Amino acid sequence: MAEPDLSLAPPLTPTPEGWLRTVQANFDEFLKDHASCEKKASGMALAVASHYPDQPGLLSAMTDLAVEELSHYREVIRLMMARGVTPGADSKDPYINELNQHVRRGSANFLMDRLLVGAVVERRGAERFALIAEAFADSTPPAGSATDAHAAKVHEDSRLASFYRSIAASEHRHWELFYRLAQTHSQADDVPHRFAELNAIEGAIMLAQPLRSALH
Repeated sequence: MAEPDLSLAPPLTPTPEGWLRTVQANFDEFLKDHASCEKKASGMALAVASHYPDQPGLLSAMTDLAVEELSHYREVIRLMMARGVTPGADSKDPYINELNQHVRRGSANFLMDRLLVGAVVERRGAERFALIAEAFADSTPPAGSATDAHAAKVHEDSRLASFYRSIAASEHRHWELFYRLAQTHSQADDVPHRFAELNAIEGAIMLAQPLRSALH
């Protein structure tokens, strides 16, 4: 099978500018949600793996992904602990729930849609984590003769910029992985059209969400 040219993927609906300002205003709350999202992503990958144990390629990819997402969860928890933030209880994510309502039933379409929903969610995560990384990088002034508190903030912002840059790159790899798995494990010719449909649906759902200090 030919490798898909993902540069031809339909454009992502841009996140509203107000979202980043909302996150910056209460970043500790965002960290709580981020940790929850990473934990849920690991569980989702394990769920796919458990449903398709007879497909070695899918099983291997999803178990590897589950481990990576759990590693991200651990890293976010460490960030929270360093800031004195206590994790909150998991809550339902209206964005994810609405997207999942568009997963078609029946063996012919279910796996394709589940994988492509994973792709659009990870693609959104890549965009938003990159926005956070850029914001922290922009807020890091050159180090100079500053107070200890200022120096500590410069160090923290630089560390967060680096962390979220890395997370954004991971999310980018993940959405491409989900797309390629959809092509491998379903009707490959149907994937680009269905991805375009779900991409448009995701954009509308995203724009309908209230602005809050959360990933979605």
